[in-house]
Amino acid sequence: MEYTVGSIAPIFLSPVIAFVINAFFGRKLPRQGDWLATLSIFVSFIFSARIFGDFVFGQFATDYYIHKVFTWFDLSYGTQIYKIDMGIYIDNMAAIMLVMVSGVATLIHLFSTWYMDHDEKHGRFFVFLPLFTSAMLGLVLSDNLFSLFIFWEIMGFCSYSLIGIYNKKEKAGDASLKAFMTTRVGDVFLLLGIVALWTTLGSVNYVDIYAAIAEGKFLGQTVLGISFATFTALCIFLGAMGKSAQFPLQVWLPDAMMGPTPGSALIHAATMVTAGVWVSLRMYPLMVLGDITWFIAVIGAITAFGAATIAVVQTDIKAVLAYSTLSQLGYMIMGVGVGSYNAAFMHVITHAMFKACLFLSAGSIIHSVHEQEMPKLGGLRKFLPYTHFAMMCCTLAIAGIPFFSGFVSKDRILGDALYYGFMAGQNPLLAIVPILGFAGAGLTAFYMFRMMFMTFYGENRTHHDDHGHGHGHHDAKGHEAHGHDIHHEHLDVRQNVPLLILSVFTLGFWFCGTLTGQSFGKVFGAKTEWFKVLVEAPRVERFVNHPRQEFSKVDTKEAAHLEHAHYHHQTGYAGPNPDEHKLHSAHTIGAIASIIIAFAGVFLAFLMYIKGSVKPWASKFPGLTKVLQNKYYFDDFYIEVLIKKGLLGLNRGLAWFDMGIYDRFAVDGWAAVNRVLFKSAKWFDNVVVDAIGVDGTGVAVNLFNLVLRIVQSGKIQFYFIMLIMVLASYIWTVNI
Repeated sequence: MEYTVGSIAPIFLSPVIAFVINAFFGRKLPRQGDWLATLSIFVSFIFSARIFGDFVFGQFATDYYIHKVFTWFDLSYGTQIYKIDMGIYIDNMAAIMLVMVSGVATLIHLFSTWYMDHDEKHGRFFVFLPLFTSAMLGLVLSDNLFSLFIFWEIMGFCSYSLIGIYNKKEKAGDASLKAFMTTRVGDVFLLLGIVALWTTLGSVNYVDIYAAIAEGKFLGQTVLGISFATFTALCIFLGAMGKSAQFPLQVWLPDAMMGPTPGSALIHAATMVTAGVWVSLRMYPLMVLGDITWFIAVIGAITAFGAATIAVVQTDIKAVLAYSTLSQLGYMIMGVGVGSYNAAFMHVITHAMFKACLFLSAGSIIHSVHEQEMPKLGGLRKFLPYTHFAMMCCTLAIAGIPFFSGFVSKDRILGDALYYGFMAGQNPLLAIVPILGFAGAGLTAFYMFRMMFMTFYGENRTHHDDHGHGHGHHDAKGHEAHGHDIHHEHLDVRQNVPLLILSVFTLGFWFCGTLTGQSFGKVFGAKTEWFKVLVEAPRVERFVNHPRQEFSKVDTKEAAHLEHAHYHHQTGYAGPNPDEHKLHSAHTIGAIASIIIAFAGVFLAFLMYIKGSVKPWASKFPGLTKVLQNKYYFDDFYIEVLIKKGLLGLNRGLAWFDMGIYDRFAVDGWAAVNRVLFKSAKWFDNVVVDAIGVDGTGVAVNLFNLVLRIVQSGKIQFYFIMLIMVLASYIWTVNI
C-alpha cells in the first residue's frame, strides 16, 4: 500500500464532508442524511483497516512509522525563520486507535439511525456526530500538539452541542455548559504547556519533543522555580485531566448523559474522554522526565476508586455507566502513572468496545420500555434477549472476569500497580495506588452486576397494566411515554447487530492471544501477544535526526525489506529499571487477587439483588449513602462555594472596584480634571495665545508702524529738529 494523501486523508475528510453536506442540505436529504453520516464513518473505517492490517499483521516492523508533513504557513524573511509545519504521524499505536475509533463510531452511527427515528433532533444530531468523530480521528493522526489542540477544541464544541441538543430542557443546557466550562479549565493549562514548549524548542512536534529529551535540551531550564520539564509535563497532564474527567475535574462527565444515549456512547467510548489518555501516552517521555508519574498514578487511583463508590448508589442506568466510565478512565491514567504503558493503552481499546456496547444496550432498554430508573425495571431478559446477552458480555468484561477483555487489560494495570506500590522501591505512601485500584475493581464487579440484576432479573417492575398502558413514564429525551407494551425483541440490523458485534470483541483473546490473559491457553499460535509487541513507550533516542517526508510523496521505505515484528516475551512495563522476577510475581499475585475480588463483588451483588439474603447497606449507613448520592458534594462545593462565594464574590469585588473606584475616580474624576484643564486651556488660549500672542502681535506691529511713519516722514526740517533734540539731550546728559 502506498501511503499518500489519497490513502490517508479520507480517514479524516470523509466525515468532515458528511458534516458539511448535512449542515447545509441535511433537511432536504432522505432521512435527513443519517445514512450519509454513517457511510462516511464506514469509509474512514475501511481506510483505517488497511493501515491497521499493514501494521498488525506483520508487514511492517514494530518501530515502523509514517510521518508526512506539509507547510501550513511560512512567514520567514531573510535569516528570520518563522515556518509552521503540519503533518500526520502514524505508528502502531495510532493504527490501532484509528481502527478502534472509526469502527466503534460506525456501529454507534448505525445504532443511532434506529434510536433517533422520529426524534425532533434527528437531523441536528447527525450533523454533529460525524464532526465529533472526525475531530477524534484528526487528533489521532496529528503529529504535533498544536493541531492536536485544534481537534481537541472541536471535540469540546461537539460535546457541548450533543449534550445540550435537547435545548428546551434546562438541565440539558446546564449540563452542556458545565462540560464546556469544566474542560476549559484543563485546556488553559494544555495551551500554556504548548506555548512553553514552542517558545523554548521552536516546535511542538512529537518527534522534536522526543529528540529534545534525548539530546538533553530540557536540562537546566526552569520555570517559576521548577524544572521546565516538570512545568510543561504538568500543564499537559492538567489538560488531560480536564478532558478525561479526572479528579478533581470529574464533575462534568456524569452530566454528559443528558444528550441522546448514542451520543453518550461516542463521548464515553471512542472520542472525547480518551483524548486525555491519548495525549498522556504520547507525552509519556516528558511525564517521566518531569517526574510527575507518581502524581498521575495517585490522581488515577483516586478517580478510579471514588467514581466506583458513587456508582454503587446510582439508580439511573445511564448514571451507573457514566460513573463506570469515570472509574475506568482512572485505571487508564493510573496505568500511565505506574508505567503500565502497554496495558493502559490496551484498556483504552478494550474499554471502548464494552463501554460503547453498554451505552447502546442502555439505549435499547430506554427506547424499548421508556424507563431508565433501575428500581422500575426488572425481568427484561425474556423481553430483550439480544440486549441482555450483549450487556452481560460487556458486564463480565468490565468486571474483570477471566476470558474477557477487561480481565486482560485492567488486571495488567493492577499487576503493574502492585509492583509499583510495593515492590519497586518507591515511596511507601504510593502503596495507596494499588490499594485503591483493587478496591475499585471489587466495587466495579459489584455495581455492574447490581445493574444487571436490577434490570434484567427478578420481577418486572415497569408497572404496565393489562391493557398495555403505562403510567406516564418519561423517556431519555424527556418526552412522556404512554401506552407502551414491552414487546419481545427481534433481531434488527440497526438495533441489535451493533451490540452483538461489539460484544464479540469483549473476549480477551482478541487482544492477548490467549483465553486467560496469561501465558497458557494460546489461540493465535506464535502471534500470541501482538498487542504487547506492537505497542511500547516511545524510545526517544530513535528520534534524533528524525527524517520527515512531504505529504505528496510516496514512502521511501519499502515494506518488503522491513524487518517483521518479533513476537517475543515482554512485560509491556515502561517504568524505570524493572525487576523481571518481582514484576512477574506481582502480576501473578495481582491476577489471583483480582479474580477473587471480582467474583466476591459479583457474589455480593447476587446475594443482595437475587437471593435477597443480604440487605442493601443504604439503610445501615445513611450518612455515607447521602454523601455518595451527593457525589461527595463536589457540585455543591464548586457551585455554592467556589463559584457563588468565591468567583462571584470576586466578581462583585471587581465590579465595586470598577464602579466605585475606577469609574468614580479614574473615569468620572478624570472628567472633572478634564473640565479644569479645559477651562485653563481656554483661558490660556484666549488671553495668552489669542489676546497677547496673536492680537498683541498685531497691535505691536501697528504701533511700531505708526512710530516708523512719524520718524520716517521724509521732511528734512523734521530730521533737523530731531537731530537738534538728540544733541541737546546728549549735552544735557553730559552736563548733568
